[in-house]
Amino acid sequence: MDSTSSNRTPPWLNAREQEVWRAFLELSRSMERAVDRQLQRDSELSGSEYEVLVPLSESATGELPSRELLRMLGWERSRLSHMLSRMERRDMIRRSPSPTDARGLVVGITEHGRSSITRAAPAHIAMVRAAFVDQLTEDESTALLSIAHKVVPRLGDLKLA
Repeated sequence: MDSTSSNRTPPWLNAREQEVWRAFLELSRSMERAVDRQLQRDSELSGSEYEVLVPLSESATGELPSRELLRMLGWERSRLSHMLSRMERRDMIRRSPSPTDARGLVVGITEHGRSSITRAAPAHIAMVRAAFVDQLTEDESTALLSIAHKVVPRLGDLKLA
């Protein structure tokens, strides 16, 4: 039986486990805030808008089914819907009916969206490199990648809903 579904009270985190957990939360939140501040300072984009534009700009057609975009971002459906409405009003993306799924939509990047991410990317990449990538040794990068590949799939296995 999965320990998350048990009625037992899980053991408290020890001091080292608390330190690791809190350091991870601080790192994650601090990086997200720094990325948002940098993007807002240097471009017209929020971090969330940038996050939506990246997979669209990397797609060969500049379009993705909304369900695929939702899966890639790992967001709640309502969050994506609100963000796409906002971005559509700002002429960064367009939504159109899916030719293959009667209930689905296709999200496409507009010229304005493409020029926005093209302008934002160099400063954003420089910030990510200076604040994060260049701070890690090759071994630390490998360890972090290993941790992510171990933990992220486990989150999908947990019954959180």
